[in-house]
Amino acid sequence: MHDLLVNAPDFSVKIADSPEDLRAAQSLRYQVFIQELGGSGELVDHDAKLERDEFDAFVDHLLVRENSTGTLAGVYRLLREDQAVQAGQFYSEDEYDLTSLRRSGRKLLELGRSCLHPDFRGGTALFHLWSGLAEYVAQHRIEILFGVASFHGTDLSVLANPLSMLQQNHLAPSNLRVRAKSYQPMDLVPPEKLDRRQAMIDMPALIKAYLRLGGCVGDGAFIDHKFNTTDVFLILDTEKMTARQKRLYSGGRGNR
Repeated sequence: MHDLLVNAPDFSVKIADSPEDLRAAQSLRYQVFIQELGGSGELVDHDAKLERDEFDAFVDHLLVRENSTGTLAGVYRLLREDQAVQAGQFYSEDEYDLTSLRRSGRKLLELGRSCLHPDFRGGTALFHLWSGLAEYVAQHRIEILFGVASFHGTDLSVLANPLSMLQQNHLAPSNLRVRAKSYQPMDLVPPEKLDRRQAMIDMPALIKAYLRLGGCVGDGAFIDHKFNTTDVFLILDTEKMTARQKRLYSGGRGNR
C-alpha cells in the first residue's frame, strides 16, 4: 500500500496501488486524450474506453481525488530512471535524444500523461496534484524533471508565436538541451515580429506552469500525428528553482 502524499479537506493525492486505481487513471486518460483531443494508440481499448500503453506496467500513477465524491480529478504518470531501465527506455525517447540528460549524472524523473477531469479545471485540483508531485520528488531525491508537453493540433501557422517564444526565450542550457529526432524548428517568427502577449494566451496551462517554475525547453518540436499534437520537451532543474518557486511548487511548504 502507498500512503497518501497529500491529504487535504477537499482532495487526496496518492500513488495508484490497485488494478482499480490503474483502470480509473486509464479511463480519465481516454476521456481527455482520445475523446476530447482526438488521439489514438495501438493499445487503446475503445470498448472499455481505456487509454493505455506498454509503459503503464512500469510507471507510478499519481492520482488526485475529490474526497466528497471520490471522483478522480487528475492524474500524472511518473517514470524514474530505474523504472525506465526496466521498461527499456523513457517514453519520450521515441521523440527526443536524451543523451544530454543521461550524461548529466543527475537523478531523473519523466512526467507524462498529465490530465484533469473537465469538471476540475481552473480549480485547486492541479495545485494538489503538483503538491503530491513535490512530495514524491522529495521522497526519491529527484533532481531533474522532464517530459513532453503538447499543443493541440499540428498547424504550425497557428502555433508559430508560442513556439517561437519558447525557442527564443526559454531554451535549455547546452548541458541539458535535448534535441527532437524528427526535428521541427520552433523559431518560426523573427524576434521583432513576435507577439509575446498572444504567445502566452496561446500557451497551454501546463507549459505556462513549468515556465513559472523556471522550466526550459529542448531544441525543436515533434509533430505527433497519432495524438494530433505538436510536442515540446520541458526540463525543470530543481536546483535552479528559487525559494519562491519552490514554495509554489510544494504547496506553500518550506524548502527541503
